[in-house]
Amino acid sequence: MEEESFRDSLATVDKQGKRSWIYSQKPKGKLYNARSVLSFLYFLAFFAGPFIKMNGRPLFLFNVIDGRFILFGAIFWPQDFFIFGLAMVAFILFIVVFTMAFGRLFCGWACPQTIFMEMLFRKIEYWIEGDASAQKLLNKAPWNTDKIVRKTSKHILFYLLSFLIANTFLAYIIGIDSLLGIITGPVTEHTGGLASMIVFAGVFYGVFAFFREQVCTVVCPYGRLQGVLLDRDSVVVAYDYTRGEPRGHFKKNADNNLGDCIDCHQCVKVCPTGIDIRNGTQLECVNCTACIDACNFMMEKTGRPLHLIRYASENGIANKQPLHFTTRLKVYSSILVILLTAITWMLASRKPVSGTIIRTAGMLYQERGADSISNLYRIKLVNKTTSDIPLRLQLEDAAGKIELLGHQQIQVKGEQQGEGIFFVVLPRTAIKKRKTALHITLYAGDKKTGTLSTTFLGPAQ
Repeated sequence: MEEESFRDSLATVDKQGKRSWIYSQKPKGKLYNARSVLSFLYFLAFFAGPFIKMNGRPLFLFNVIDGRFILFGAIFWPQDFFIFGLAMVAFILFIVVFTMAFGRLFCGWACPQTIFMEMLFRKIEYWIEGDASAQKLLNKAPWNTDKIVRKTSKHILFYLLSFLIANTFLAYIIGIDSLLGIITGPVTEHTGGLASMIVFAGVFYGVFAFFREQVCTVVCPYGRLQGVLLDRDSVVVAYDYTRGEPRGHFKKNADNNLGDCIDCHQCVKVCPTGIDIRNGTQLECVNCTACIDACNFMMEKTGRPLHLIRYASENGIANKQPLHFTTRLKVYSSILVILLTAITWMLASRKPVSGTIIRTAGMLYQERGADSISNLYRIKLVNKTTSDIPLRLQLEDAAGKIELLGHQQIQVKGEQQGEGIFFVVLPRTAIKKRKTALHITLYAGDKKTGTLSTTFLGPAQ
């Protein structure tokens, strides 16, 4: 192979353009154990999430169909889209800064694709078919009873898990109560829902049973961002070439000038995307740390220092410096904290009731005797809480009054919308120009819940 020719090809595709199936060896080590524990907590939170409720609402709900979103029990409506938009911009900036500082740490430790594939489906495959070598032999073996039983049981389990995952994702969209209604209700009344479940389960099954690492190397755009976001100070899973080169096979009691890398290829065998980390940072690397555990195991067996492969920056390896919290990381981490604080503040400062006030179209002002002018308005309100709220209106900074038609208060039911029609009456002496800015305060009892702005149209002076 020509020098660095690996950069012009994918480990999962051969020279003829056909798929090269990756048989990754089962990792072992401290980092793999830590990821397993973290993944267990992730699975627990993911599958239990739809059943957890706060203030009578789901903890999380992303109902794009009805435009209803719930985060930590707080409901968001299309009227709150500006908050959602700002939060998304902040989140994208967060991803950019996080990647610049810590590389693809998210991919290896928190990405759902990696966690489900490596910590659930891959473990089931190891359990049923054995390690990488056993899987190769099984795939090459003729279709006998043993192979049929193993393959059939694996794919049945894969589909059942995919069905469970798909339904859990669906519960985050339509809510667990609606999902249970579809599951327990007559099939004839929910044929569309059942078909959707089967299709989505089929998609997840196809991804985890066949497409696998191709999601990370072909589909996911996050890996492509490495080329523009990573620099020589970014933290990545890296091979210490200054210590490892030149490579050579291990010989006990041999006196040579070789580096610490014994060229055992264990780091390649455990890689779920089939790359050789010794070739440097690559698109396919998801920072899963399997190569770190494999290399540390071999270094320990041969009596050499650990961490030939480790979390490091390119500059850190070139300058032989240990990974430390540099000024650059401090600045980036501070920006991340500021962004998280800003997003939290935007969510926490949201008012429980929002609305709009529109002056009745096609109408000018109305004269009330010789000393007053009135305008007619329509108000639309959205209650973002679960409780019914009776609201009264009060002028904030004008010498006048509000006359609500029909009732003294506007009743807005929990998680519903309400509206009303009212007059604003101002004395002529308070009208100094054609349009006067008004601020109308909403009160629930004696508690101020928000302020809305509008304009008052009066006679030209």
